[in-house]
Amino acid sequence: MTSLVRQVQAEHPERRIEVWAGDEHRLGLKPILRRVWARRGQQPIAVVWHRYQWLYLYGFVHPQTGATQWFLMPSVRIDIFSQVLAAFAHAVGAGPDKLVILVVDRAGWHISEHVQVPDGILLVFLPPYSPELQPAECLWAFSNEPLVNRAFASLDELEAVQCQQCRALQSEPDPIRARTRFHWWPLIQ
Repeated sequence: MTSLVRQVQAEHPERRIEVWAGDEHRLGLKPILRRVWARRGQQPIAVVWHRYQWLYLYGFVHPQTGATQWFLMPSVRIDIFSQVLAAFAHAVGAGPDKLVILVVDRAGWHISEHVQVPDGILLVFLPPYSPELQPAECLWAFSNEPLVNRAFASLDELEAVQCQQCRALQSEPDPIRARTRFHWWPLIQ
């Protein structure tokens, strides 16, 4: 990865370079259940109502700083991924002066020739079957926190809670940096 960053820097000496990671996470009305502490002899209760309606959280992280960008979308498709890429590029200022190397997995909507990659974004694909190499996978533990052991009446209610959590996470980059800054991730000065 570091050699790729050096190569891109050599090819584009006039542009500032940043390395980000991105991934998608399915959220829905099917509850996320986790174990909880309870007094000895008492059974903890989590209300669940299994329904299969989904939202998808597109998460982007800059492991060097812990900065994040979040997008809630109704699906994962090539056209939606292209829209999210355009919004992400605008949000982080990618363009003629700044090149963002975006590390993503090899999902079909990432590798399709129909993806419209905006100027200033360079997609780099992880090896197949290697989610442990994706820093963005670590975001879901943070984003799921207010959703755990809760039943939501509608996707709108879930969306409101998730949006509030994403805004809170954007204002606290230190825990995210600590969790996503892998030792082999390239540092750019």
